[in-house]
Amino acid sequence: MDTSASRASQLFSVKDYVCLVTGGGTGIGLMAAQALAANGAKVYITGRRMEALEQAAKHHSPNGEGGGSIIPIGPCDVTKKEELEKLVDNLKGKEKYLNLLVAAAGIPGKKAPPEGDTAQSIRDALWAEETPESWAENYTTNVSSVYFSTVAFLPLLASCPKDQSPSVIVISSMSGLMKDHQGHFSYNAGKAAVAHLSGMMSREFHRVGVRVNSIAPGYFPSEQTMKESDERQKSYMPDEKVLDKGHPVPAKRAGKEEEMAQAVLFLTKCGYVTGEILKLDGGVLNEVGQT
Repeated sequence: MDTSASRASQLFSVKDYVCLVTGGGTGIGLMAAQALAANGAKVYITGRRMEALEQAAKHHSPNGEGGGSIIPIGPCDVTKKEELEKLVDNLKGKEKYLNLLVAAAGIPGKKAPPEGDTAQSIRDALWAEETPESWAENYTTNVSSVYFSTVAFLPLLASCPKDQSPSVIVISSMSGLMKDHQGHFSYNAGKAAVAHLSGMMSREFHRVGVRVNSIAPGYFPSEQTMKESDERQKSYMPDEKVLDKGHPVPAKRAGKEEEMAQAVLFLTKCGYVTGEILKLDGGVLNEVGQT
């Protein structure tokens, strides 16, 4: 290999790649879309709220030489097969293939801390705050929608030139890897399920040339974690919010958007990686332990 080929601009260029990001209007989905578009990709973003997608594209499409584009497509509720099929047909009318699918759509789930020191008090707190319906909604959005989104776009991904190593990046969470329930059993259980799902899909879909990897983020600013976004579809997480989690956060801060960008670009471009869960957690799992 010529030394010039090791330049970051060569290693991580996604010029002319075609990408789709679910949940791309806010949070980590938007961070992924920006990273890809800034390095030359055409990035379609989808989600339930068309206004959020349009605002994200308006404020964050790249300006300048070498940049790609962020294009709203949809809206699409990824929990519904008929809407996914409509989105596939829409994209097929525009593109011959996909290089990358980023499955970032998700919901936080209901918080239900088990309070008290007796079995009855713990039971009462959990029983009162959670329902089978809320567990089902969490699983449908955070797990099964990832499966059906990936399956729906598998033929478009498999049609990608093989030297570009088509792939899927699933956004899971450090919460799915830790023993601590963090006050939301259903969310953590769902994120554990989607991490395992990513591994199963990587094994099965590798035979048609499609890699599957997962990013398990720690504390990153998003509409999901902070309950709000500004007019640019961005959220802010102060350091004191991160340090008040009841367990150590060695980095002592939230993750930066450029750190998420680095993770997305690495998994997109490194064709020798599949079935990986990339922990992007500021060291939290070193402190609290993994399942």
